[in-house]
Amino acid sequence: MQESYPVDVDAVRADFPILQRKVGGDTSTPGEGDDDTVPLVYLDNAATSHTPDQVVDTIADYYREYNSNVHRGIHHLSQEASVAYEEAHDRVAEFIGASGGREEIVFTKNATEAMNIVAYAWGLAELGPGDSVVLTEMEHHSSLVTWQQIANRTGAEARYIRVDDDGRLDMEHAKDLIDDSTKMVSVVHVSNTLGTINPVSDLADMAHDVGARILVDGAQSVPTRPVDVEAIDADFFAFSGHKMCGPTGIGVLYGKRDLLDEMQPYLYGGSMIRRVTFEETTWEDLPWKFEAGTPPIAQGIGLAAAVDYLDDIGMENVQAHEELLAEYAYDRLSEFDDIEIYGPPGDDRGGLVSFNLDGVHAHDLSSILNEQGIAIRAGDHCTQPLHDKLGVAASTRASFYIYNTKEEVDQLVDALDVARELFA
Repeated sequence: MQESYPVDVDAVRADFPILQRKVGGDTSTPGEGDDDTVPLVYLDNAATSHTPDQVVDTIADYYREYNSNVHRGIHHLSQEASVAYEEAHDRVAEFIGASGGREEIVFTKNATEAMNIVAYAWGLAELGPGDSVVLTEMEHHSSLVTWQQIANRTGAEARYIRVDDDGRLDMEHAKDLIDDSTKMVSVVHVSNTLGTINPVSDLADMAHDVGARILVDGAQSVPTRPVDVEAIDADFFAFSGHKMCGPTGIGVLYGKRDLLDEMQPYLYGGSMIRRVTFEETTWEDLPWKFEAGTPPIAQGIGLAAAVDYLDDIGMENVQAHEELLAEYAYDRLSEFDDIEIYGPPGDDRGGLVSFNLDGVHAHDLSSILNEQGIAIRAGDHCTQPLHDKLGVAASTRASFYIYNTKEEVDQLVDALDVARELFA
């Protein structure tokens, strides 16, 4: 009897030919040779999801049919490319509930660059001695390191909301840290290590009560659940395309129109200027003043196709499927006394589970699982300070998406026996 899932997994998997690959043995020539004998089980979606044929075809169509630079040509191809690229901004705005449309959507190369735009274009102008930036102990380096360095430059103080023993934010501590000195709160929406879903709307209220702004790192939330930036009341919101069925090389910064209007760009060059003389320069309208040089045209168009793909499935279904697998994986791994799981219970987390197997380093475990065809992530997941707090150098992370199944979770759990035998 076929397993019942919130999404039609068989139909979805058919859109991702890479899932039919076999791995292991000699991988120097992918897909060829008798040594490629182990079916791929891909559980590294928090790092990068795969890309369906529909998105690949859209990108190929751009290059085959109307490849041209945007905003620079009157000729037919440039006009087609410009319209498609601009409409991609509108499509992404609609997807995340940004009623201001394209003027509130800046395309970047990834979520990291999106957060750096806020830090440099807003932070350097607004922060100074006596000010504070409030983050969390579970922040990705993209947020933590960026604001740490901006604080060092400006004389502001970086503060960190504690993570409690259950892997959740200590909201009483947050109330203590977010005070009249606070100018920015930067918080991850869903932790890429713990799976914790943070109360970003509550944190936005706290920030706004003291006149501060809030930047939300949505790299793990936008791909996996419905997100409405206006319901959250985020001032800024960042995410990447490659975690949501889109191509690499494309990220998004959402910003409230009035804030983006006030900010000065920090990258300069072509496309982002309105008028230049030898004495001065004026900037182009939003969002183009933040998109210097030739932008990620094919990637932006591909991201819009990924949004269409996810909308066709339904983001409520995407969330339900991911949460079902995360809870199932949590329960299966919890059956073993030699496994330590990090973060909240299985019924209260995003679609990933980080854990360690006693006596086996995460990198060794990842290598052993790879021989069984199972792709997982091992390391600190760009959250070194959080791992220091957890008292471990690294962890193993299995992360799930719309094409994964309970059977694949079972394969992961069964493969752990191989590691146990090797390190017995």
